[in-house]
Amino acid sequence: MTKLLFMGTPEFSATVLKGLLADGRYDILAVVTQPDRAVGRKKEIKMTPVKEVALAHNLKVYQPEKLSGSEEMAELMTLGADGIVTAAFGQFLPTKLLDSVGFAVNVHASLLPKYRGGAPIHYAIMNGEAEAGVTIMEMVKEMDAGDMVSKASTPILDEDNVGTMFEKLAIVGRDLLLETLPGYIAGDIKPEPQDHSQATFSPNISPEQERIDWTKSDREVFNQVRGMYPWPVAHTYLDGQRFKVYETALAEGNGKPGQIIFKTKKELVVATGQGAISLKTVQPAGKPKMAIADFLNGVGRNLEVGDSFGE
Repeated sequence: MTKLLFMGTPEFSATVLKGLLADGRYDILAVVTQPDRAVGRKKEIKMTPVKEVALAHNLKVYQPEKLSGSEEMAELMTLGADGIVTAAFGQFLPTKLLDSVGFAVNVHASLLPKYRGGAPIHYAIMNGEAEAGVTIMEMVKEMDAGDMVSKASTPILDEDNVGTMFEKLAIVGRDLLLETLPGYIAGDIKPEPQDHSQATFSPNISPEQERIDWTKSDREVFNQVRGMYPWPVAHTYLDGQRFKVYETALAEGNGKPGQIIFKTKKELVVATGQGAISLKTVQPAGKPKMAIADFLNGVGRNLEVGDSFGE
């Protein structure tokens, strides 16, 4: 059996870990994941999905705030692992750790060299890509720049968002890893260098990127909203207060960007720089997430055609 260290954090990683655990060719010596964090309004401490899977399988779990130079890393290097598999871990791996094993590969949720970085699925959707994918690549010191072991892709449909694509790509990544890792370890699959001149980047989403720019086209606003759902969530402003927009649909009509151009008890259509979108799921300031019909029959009942969203 090949002895592995696994490193990952969200559900995407947990899906990959479950695949490795179900495959009799691998022995997971330990799991490394991000520290438990406080989440939600109640700030409850929550384990990462990878930690939950690891504990369910009685695996040793390490959660260093920073792996480099930590006591945890020193201990990991004594376990005798043959290799490391990472998937959305969220930290750089020190060269010293990489050099201590025979191989280290990462399951990255993009078709490299496009979308290196921490938010590849968000950017693929926001930029209107027709497809997304997963690349199994060798780990190097530079972010997501290692040689590529294998790739697989899947279409991005209009009904997809970050959440659905994470679920789809987790399965794609799991299957691709299990399909190609044996050949890679055996030396039958030769990694292919990336064309670094074609590299693009997907850094973590900034607060400024969450704000809807109504001067953009209907398709761009539509892609932005679903490219941030279910997190971090796009927003605009209504009467000077933040107004979150979770889901929209493309609509017909024209008007001043951000202006309401059509309203019924169940529908609210807002003009963009070109075309319009229909708001589907929203969250007014101080209120819970709700369907647009509930908003229009409640706190939004006084909105009129001609009113505007935006600062």
